[in-house]
Amino acid sequence: MAKDKGTLAVADLQVDNERVRVTRWDFAPGAATGYHKHEYDYVIVPVTTGPLGITGPQGETRAELVAGKSYYRPRGVEHDVKNINDFPFAFVEIEMKG
Repeated sequence: MAKDKGTLAVADLQVDNERVRVTRWDFAPGAATGYHKHEYDYVIVPVTTGPLGITGPQGETRAELVAGKSYYRPRGVEHDVKNINDFPFAFVEIEMKG
């Protein structure tokens, strides 16, 4: 998934079956996922509260995440997600396969 050669977020694949994929993402300060495109609809469940830097086709934005406050995105989203905090950050990604 990741194509960036900088510090990468750590992906802990927890569930992967025919219906769902659940991955916990842990970001050290400055770590990023690398630019990628989501092949499935997905839900993000933040474990940490704080902003993340998002770089996508439309440029750079900032997303404010709150621990426990989930959000949904449709498949096809393209972006790089970066921890712009000076503390570790984590979220759980739930991808719906069917």
